[in-house]
Amino acid sequence: MANFGLSELRLVNPRDGWPQERAWAAASGADWPLNAARIFTSVEDAVCDLNLVYATTARPRELQLPVLTPRVAAQTLGSAIAQGLKAGLLFGGERAGLETADIALCQAVVTLPVDARFRSLNLAQAVAINAYEWRMSVTDEVPQAFRQGPPPANGAAMLGLFEHFERELDNAGFFHPPEKRPSMVQNLRSALGRASFSDQEVRTFRGVVTALSKGRGRVLAKLANQKLAKQELANQELANHELGAQAPASQDREAVRSEDDK
Repeated sequence: MANFGLSELRLVNPRDGWPQERAWAAASGADWPLNAARIFTSVEDAVCDLNLVYATTARPRELQLPVLTPRVAAQTLGSAIAQGLKAGLLFGGERAGLETADIALCQAVVTLPVDARFRSLNLAQAVAINAYEWRMSVTDEVPQAFRQGPPPANGAAMLGLFEHFERELDNAGFFHPPEKRPSMVQNLRSALGRASFSDQEVRTFRGVVTALSKGRGRVLAKLANQKLAKQELANQELANHELGAQAPASQDREAVRSEDDK
């Protein structure tokens, strides 16, 4: 009950008496519905001041009452309360549920669309589901804490991201064949636009693009340096070979001169 904003609890002849320490222990701190609980000796007494009461049950009864889902019931009860009426949901005991005589005091039946092979729900489950639907009829927005965050980046920031990304893809030769570039750009912009980046996320993504492009530049520079080093090595080897070929010829000329001198 407390999870979904319900606090008025009415109990009819609690089996083990009231108060029960186990109830407070199981509540894990949500004790205000228990502290304010009202005890009645009969269902008639418990509902006599209510203008609209719906009974929850998983079993068909012979009574001719409207049968509603928890969602529809919550909306109807909410409308009644908005008009100043007092309304409530009646749940049966854990073991046997509601008696037909109890249901006859109500204006409609609420039942869950469970699988026909296993209709049984325990009392806590039934209360939780109906309380959840009640809460959804009051507000269907996520909690404020989950909605906090920076707004989406404006069009100028997104355009800057698109152009930066596309420029680097052009440099990498991604847009091939060239005639498909417009449609590829459109698809990329559509995909990035759906992400609804914040300003910080735009800056982060552009940083990623820059890092990747610089990494590509370093790879290209490394390859160029390796090619240059190989070329220089080849040139050096060629020079050494030419020097080696010239040395014997010089020695032969020196030997000829020596013979002539003799």
